[in-house]
Amino acid sequence: MIFTKDIISLKDKARTIRYDILTMLYHAGSGHLGGSLGLADIFTVLYFSVLNHNPKNPNWDKRDKLILSNGHVAPVLYATLANCGYFDKQELLSLRKLGSRLQGHPSICAGLPGIETASGSLGQGLSIAAGMAIADKIDNVNRKIYCVCGDGEMQEGQVWEAIMAISHHKLKNIVLIIDKNNVQIDGFTKDVMNIDPLDDKLKSFGWFIHRVNGHDLQDLLRVFDTLNKDYSNVIIAETLMGKGVPEIEGDYNWHGKAPDCDQYHRFINQLY
Repeated sequence: MIFTKDIISLKDKARTIRYDILTMLYHAGSGHLGGSLGLADIFTVLYFSVLNHNPKNPNWDKRDKLILSNGHVAPVLYATLANCGYFDKQELLSLRKLGSRLQGHPSICAGLPGIETASGSLGQGLSIAAGMAIADKIDNVNRKIYCVCGDGEMQEGQVWEAIMAISHHKLKNIVLIIDKNNVQIDGFTKDVMNIDPLDDKLKSFGWFIHRVNGHDLQDLLRVFDTLNKDYSNVIIAETLMGKGVPEIEGDYNWHGKAPDCDQYHRFINQLY
């Protein structure tokens, strides 16, 4: 049962994470704002309600794993990890600074707790998740492996090779989350390289499909609670780039752009 007070608490967390994302990018002077804001609700639900993890023991051998394939949205992962207690929130202000553990894309070599793998070259994350799942199957380890991909990333051939391999090897513990905001760096996905009908394509590869409003916390909780145990699951989350700041919502020009001083204060005041 999902209680109203839980939803209110998650909404507050998501707003805090969006505030931290804006502040990080403002101080860095660069980074990927739109997609990070758009994923704040999904990451809030994952880390505060869904994932089996322990911030005090990041390398716990029974933890669920999250692979961020679209590594450019690292700010949402960093902000979420800090709010969970993996590291001090003050460190968020070091984003993209020389020598920082918070690189522009996640790096396992940087030593930041909570990071499972390096990412940045689009299309590789789901293959990494598949390799981890096969290793777990061999070792008889029971856990979920979540992989977050962008919808523009679904234009990469390697993603579809991984989708085929995961189905073939019956890796039922993998959950693919596609951030379907319909935009990418150069414009709308339907114009750059149309990926629809995405549901039909994924179903034909043997996956179980869930459609969800990526900003409806109750809907997200419901979907994560009703994953099909007999299939690899894919959650197609319909989101809005820049969600939470009305002025930039749905604008692909904010794919890889940081706010200046005036914009930062304006956006903070718009946050909801």
